[in-house]
Parts: sequence; C-alpha cells; structure tokens
Amino acid sequence: MKRKASQQKHQTRWKMKVFAAVFMGFCFGSLMLMQTQYSRIMALASLRHLPTPKPKIAFLFIARNRLPLDMVWDTFFQGEEDSFSVFVHSRPGFLFNKATTRSLYFFNRQVNDSIQIDWGEASMIEAERILLRHALKDRHNERFVFLSDSCIPLYNFSYTYDYIMSTPSSFVDSFADTKEGRYNPKMDPVIPVFNWRKGSQWVVLTKKHAEVVVKDTTVFPMFQLHCRRKSLPEFWRERGMPVDNSKEHNCIPDEHYVQTLLAQEGHEKEITRRSLTYSSWDLSTSKDRERAGWHPVSYKFSDATPALIQSIKEINNIHYETEGRREWCSSKGKPTGCFLFARKFTRPAAMRLFNLSALGNSRGNL
Repeated sequence: MKRKASQQKHQTRWKMKVFAAVFMGFCFGSLMLMQTQYSRIMALASLRHLPTPKPKIAFLFIARNRLPLDMVWDTFFQGEEDSFSVFVHSRPGFLFNKATTRSLYFFNRQVNDSIQIDWGEASMIEAERILLRHALKDRHNERFVFLSDSCIPLYNFSYTYDYIMSTPSSFVDSFADTKEGRYNPKMDPVIPVFNWRKGSQWVVLTKKHAEVVVKDTTVFPMFQLHCRRKSLPEFWRERGMPVDNSKEHNCIPDEHYVQTLLAQEGHEKEITRRSLTYSSWDLSTSKDRERAGWHPVSYKFSDATPALIQSIKEINNIHYETEGRREWCSSKGKPTGCFLFARKFTRPAAMRLFNLSALGNSRGNL
C-alpha cells in the first residue's frame, strides 16, 4: 500500500511538473507572440511617419557621343537629387567618366546596351525604347522626358518639375498626317491609315504610356519594315540607287512612332497634344528647298541672346495649320508659356547664354 501510494504521489508530481512546463511554455510563447505583434505594430506605426519618396522625372538623353551642354544641365540639376534620374543613350562603348564629362550627374549614366543610330531609321525609336526600359526599373520615376544633346532648359528645375507633374497626361505633339508619301500602305491592316499620326520626337510620357511603348510588339516591327526616310543621293553609293526615287515613302520613324502607337492603343485622349521642346523650322534658312524641313535651325554663338530666350518663353500658343486649330498653353489651369526646353543649340551658343545668366525662370536664374 505504501509503495502504491508512493507511485501515485510520484505520478502526481510528474504531472504537475509537466503541466507547469506546458503552462510556462504557453506563457512564454504568448509573450513572444505579443512581443512580435507589438514590434510589427510599432514598425507599421513608424512607417506612417517616414516621408513618402518623391515622384521623379527621368531625363532621357539621346546623344551622338558626349553631351556638349553637360555643364548647363549640371547647374539645372544641382540640389534636386531626390527628384530626378538621368539616362543617356550614346554610341556603343562610349563611357561617361572624368575624361568625357565634367558633370557628376552624367557619370556612368550611359545605358550598357546602346545601339548604333542612323537618322531616319527605326534605330532611333529603338534607342528610345532602350532608355525607357532602363528608366522604368526605378519605380519612383513617374515622368519620362526625351532630350537631345543640343537641348537647353529654359527655366530652373523647380518650375520645370511643377509644370510637368501638374499634368496627369503625356505631352505628345500629335496630329493626323494626311500627306501622301509618308504612310506606307504595306502597314495596313496592322496599322490602318486612320491611326497614322505625326509630331515631335521630344515627348514627355507618363509611366503608363512609357510602359505601352516598352511592351509594344506590334507597331514597332511595322516601323522597322516599312518606315524609313527617303534615300539621299549621298547614300546611293553605299545602298544603291533606287529604281524610282519619287515613289519612295519619306517616313521619319521618330516623328510618327509614339504618336501612332498611342492612337493605335486607344490612349490619344490621355495626351496633351503638344511638345514641351521648342524647335525653329524656318524654311527660309535652307538653300535646299527639298531638304529645308528635315532639320530645325541650329543656334550659333551670334544667335544666342537673352532676347532670343525671352521670345521663346513668351510663346503661349501653337497654330497647327494642317488641322486648322490653335493650342493655347496652360499649366494648373492658368495660361503659361508653351515650352520648357529648346533646341538646337551649339555648345558656344549654350555657354554664352549660360555666362549671360539668360537661362532660368522669369524671376531668377538657374
């Protein structure tokens, strides 16, 4: 009996120890769970007080080699590092380092998969697509601005940023192109003629429209096959004389691609139908009337005056003769100048304006 009582007492103690261990484990587990939940709650609470990353503008430069106006842009970017990113498409193998640029903002900003560009060929729009692919990897980039190596900013960064971000649409100069010889009927039915558009290459895209360009697998192949500039006599030695030069379609891909793609994809109502980059198409400056409209005027040292910049800033409407319409420019619902950038400026011209403090907003300089 004593032995049986001892065994029962021993079993009771063992059960109590097991219960105590389980209870302690439960309490410890509950405490750890509470601590984890508390840590998560505190972490989430702290996130509410962190500043939201500022939406950025991606500046996408298309250059032959180096950027001759890099110091103008260097001053434009200073102090705004959290509001922009820079990407440059230059010839394959060209590097932006201390030997090729004086601006830190362009160091190693060349894309590593650039291609050789031929003017008037689809390679130009492929370069644009490459730049967009790189820029879209940064999720904070919300606007995408295409610029040439001869572009200058007309205002300071703050004004430019507010102007671009205040409009939820893309700035894409776009109008129906009815002139014969540009649209190639071989594009039909993939690209019907009623979706054929023309405009400026220097567009400003929202993220939504940038993604449309990058994901395009329909319109771009048609441009590669059927949209190229009319052959010029100086190239006949390399490419052979055309059977009948008069029957060639003089299609400049970069003047049609984005405009036609957005029309094709049903996004035309989401754009502001004008460019933010000024170009002067003064036909009287060209001796060759046939090629007069192929390239805008280049501004040289003697042309670069504060009066010139002011005259560009004062342009507040654009007349489209082919459509019989006039576009009055506005920002935040108020009348404003139409352009934020201008081209084509040689390096001497841009540096003269820079030294004269002619670049900046209406109340101050860069």
